[in-house]
Amino acid sequence: MMNISVNDFQCEVDCIYDDERYSVRDNGAILRHPRTGKRPRPTDCKWFFGKLNSQNGYMCISQKRIHRIVATAFHGTPPTPEHIVDHIDTNRQNNRPENLRWITRLENALNNPVTQKKIEYHCGSIEAFLENPSMLNDLQGDPNFKWMRTVTPEEAKNCMVRMSLWATSNNKPKRSTDTVNRNKSFGERVYKPLQKWEVGLDGEPGLELALTPWCAQYMWRASAYFPCCPKDFGTEPLDDYYQNLKIGDVFAYSEHEDIFPRLSVLESNVLKEKSSIVVMSERADNKWLIVGIELHERSKHFIHFGLGLYSDKGEAEKAFCAKNELTDFWSEGYANWGL
Repeated sequence: MMNISVNDFQCEVDCIYDDERYSVRDNGAILRHPRTGKRPRPTDCKWFFGKLNSQNGYMCISQKRIHRIVATAFHGTPPTPEHIVDHIDTNRQNNRPENLRWITRLENALNNPVTQKKIEYHCGSIEAFLENPSMLNDLQGDPNFKWMRTVTPEEAKNCMVRMSLWATSNNKPKRSTDTVNRNKSFGERVYKPLQKWEVGLDGEPGLELALTPWCAQYMWRASAYFPCCPKDFGTEPLDDYYQNLKIGDVFAYSEHEDIFPRLSVLESNVLKEKSSIVVMSERADNKWLIVGIELHERSKHFIHFGLGLYSDKGEAEKAFCAKNELTDFWSEGYANWGL
């Protein structure tokens, strides 16, 4: 994590917000001026990014939200009292002007692709949210703000690119539900430059060729070899791959053992009606990884998806049985991003 300085800025402007005068910088920092004829307050005449409100994740000064002050300074007053400030990358602590815009609540839900993707993930679909907008209120008691923070211009760019890739990816919500899904979260890695495997192939973020011919991998942290893969793409390639999966054999390995420990086959099952295989493997660090293998006929590749990492073998075995019922490896593979 970088330490962001309030003095690292390019532009500074003044504005009036809620009858008070502020100086505002394009890095999201503000300085509140003293009120005429009144004693200066402890936070007057000081540049800072604001104080974090742990209940809602916003940066504030005396209960006033910093992002509204910055938006007023750089984008003018809101068009109507109903307009809110949209954090385009959904990071509530990134108050750089280019990340803020005035927008209605409904526009916020439907016109920001990242916000829309989050609503679809948590609520199951936009339709479910519109029928019952209050369902997102459940998140307020246990929100995920840990990944949010003040960022440098480079970190802001990386985050926005990652969010945009995620928002436009093909993975879909597992189901439409009236229960809020709390599982999705982001971490510090969202601010780092994209790796090759995250950029993807053919417009599909996360998809890249593996080091073994006929093999591709989705959302893996390192390029891998899959020695059990058939050497030729024959008339029954799925069966050929399945027949090569012998218990105890090396299933996958990488040149980077520190981030991708070697995998050995423990159990496998072929799902012919889905043109796929599910494999339970044991990692060299005594953890268990379940992998889905999907046959992609058009490109003639086996795509490998990480479907879950477990520290307990019993839990892995139960999950392996459940994974045999999966119909969408793409969505599950993204949910296990970075295994």
